[in-house]
Amino acid sequence: MRAPGIRFALHYGAFFLAFGAALPYLPVWMSGRGLSPEMIGLAAAGGMIGRMLVSPLGAAWMDAATRRRDALIGFSWAGLAGYLLLAPASGEILIMALVMLAGAAYGGQTPLIDAFAIRSARTDGFAFGRVRAAGSATFVIGNLAGGALVGVYGGEAALAWVIGGAALAVGTAYLLPAGERAPEPGDAGGGPNGWLRMFTAPVILAVLASGLIQSAHGFNYAFSTLAWADQGVSAPVIGALWGTAVLAEIIFLWVSGRVLVRVPATALLIGGGAASIVRWALLALSPPVWVLFLLQIMHAATFTATYLGFLRFAAEHVPDRYAARAQAVHAALAGGVLLAATTAVSGLLFERYGAGGFAGMIVPAALGTVCGLALAVALRSPEQRKAP
Repeated sequence: MRAPGIRFALHYGAFFLAFGAALPYLPVWMSGRGLSPEMIGLAAAGGMIGRMLVSPLGAAWMDAATRRRDALIGFSWAGLAGYLLLAPASGEILIMALVMLAGAAYGGQTPLIDAFAIRSARTDGFAFGRVRAAGSATFVIGNLAGGALVGVYGGEAALAWVIGGAALAVGTAYLLPAGERAPEPGDAGGGPNGWLRMFTAPVILAVLASGLIQSAHGFNYAFSTLAWADQGVSAPVIGALWGTAVLAEIIFLWVSGRVLVRVPATALLIGGGAASIVRWALLALSPPVWVLFLLQIMHAATFTATYLGFLRFAAEHVPDRYAARAQAVHAALAGGVLLAATTAVSGLLFERYGAGGFAGMIVPAALGTVCGLALAVALRSPEQRKAP
């Protein structure tokens, strides 16, 4: 791996090392500080909403900056500061506010890292998938190590781990390539007109295709554990099922740079959507455990191929001055609005149909696949074939 790729891998690794512990275990820390379940839920939701609001601001900053790295340095420092302030914090309202701010600042840089890394991969000649795989691997390490520490030392250990990871992320942000570029015409137009110019028909179709297919994971994320437990699957096996999905994601990312280098972005999106339809349809039938493991391996297609498909599309068809903004809009839709909607619907589906509720996720997956097909048709026009 070339030096720029190693630098991005280090930052992804440090970022997800903290994120992998923050997501599941900060609620444990908040409970230890006396927050009720309702307050913990509000704080977590506030952080998610905050990321949706903060990411576009950071994206506009990165797109207009002559050094893209500066935005990531700023977000990393803000996230670390927020987590450090949590350590001495007391009082429910103050803790809730700080958790929201820290979560928004730290998590809000995710689409910015992706936009910067995928562009650098094209110019510096490294495989983006292998770089991103480092983040998936350390996310699992954060899950496992954070859980072990919480089991021995309680929730305070989770915050200590998160602070340590966030501090590493600050350091690795300074190691990133500067990402220097000369200002382009239109860079100053970062207001509403700048955002509107980004939304061409292909961009809209790509965002909808990826967002809908990824949002179809809503039932899986929220209720698969409960559905499998109702089928009599033991807790250790359920954990292994989740681990299988992450391992499949890591392997797919690692080999994608060589195996899928010539696969068009639209093919990745359409393939991810088709695999998603099959996966949710079969899971709705409550298959035996050995089939569940095979279907978990399909996470490499339903999530990872879709994720890479949008990143590749954005790198090839979105002008450089709008790159981070495109990622921010995509993240807000795929991981925010649409995922929240499918998760909410999933609660109703699970209550009525149990594991059969997986079938409801066929709808967004199919709609996303149709958008992917429409995108492939739109990109056949001569003016869309050349990358900007």
